[in-house]
Amino acid sequence: MNIFITGASSGIGNAIAHEYAKRYANTQSIIGLVARRSEHLQQLATNLQNQYNISCAIYPLDVRDATALEVAAQDFIARFGAPNIVIASAGVSRGTLTELKEDITAFQAIFDINVMGMMHTFQPFITAMKLSAAKGDTAQLVGVASVAGIRGIPGSGAYSASKAAVISYCESLRTEMQHFNIAVSTIAPGYIRTPMTELNQYKMPFLMDADVFAHKFANAVEAKVRFKIIPWQMGLIARLMRLIPPRLWDYLMKNAPHKKRIDWDWL
Repeated sequence: MNIFITGASSGIGNAIAHEYAKRYANTQSIIGLVARRSEHLQQLATNLQNQYNISCAIYPLDVRDATALEVAAQDFIARFGAPNIVIASAGVSRGTLTELKEDITAFQAIFDINVMGMMHTFQPFITAMKLSAAKGDTAQLVGVASVAGIRGIPGSGAYSASKAAVISYCESLRTEMQHFNIAVSTIAPGYIRTPMTELNQYKMPFLMDADVFAHKFANAVEAKVRFKIIPWQMGLIARLMRLIPPRLWDYLMKNAPHKKRIDWDWL
């Protein structure tokens, strides 16, 4: 089982890498690891190899760079064959306000990483995965969305919109790939304990540790779910969120706390 994971250096992506290394420990499996920070990737690969006796291939790159991802995909396929699972988990979040001109850059970066970065991740693998799926091999694309993509959250216009786009994009992709026996799964986390959520200055219901999430994530991927919200309690809340009329939603969100506006180094 060969797996390719973006956003692997921290947070959810890091936890997912550890979960798959644990599941396929002491096997011939290969895990491709993608993130911008080379030193973090190298340390992760060393840890996984030492702890689980599994081989890793690292690709330090920015998912906004379609050419770099194409080169990485070609290298992975040439060395190990088409991956069985490609997981696009690279994502960023930051509070944004449309009224502030200085937030235009943040809006652009969030969309480029969360949406276009996912497309850049999947696109160069699809041809090879079609061929492997035709031979009966497992072929699956997995997009990490968010509960924040269900309804628009005040102060999170860029993040909510990008994750809503991810949900719709993966649904479109799923209907396209069914002709080729390539499964497409969308996993939408609720609040997961990561460096990103540590900055939130408001109550986060059903906050889940990243390793617990990663275990449930891998189970959902193995079951080839089409769409799943983790944890299940947030799934119930999301169903209710969809049913709330716009007027009532506006009232409920009028004084809701906003995500903190932080200057990240990915801008």
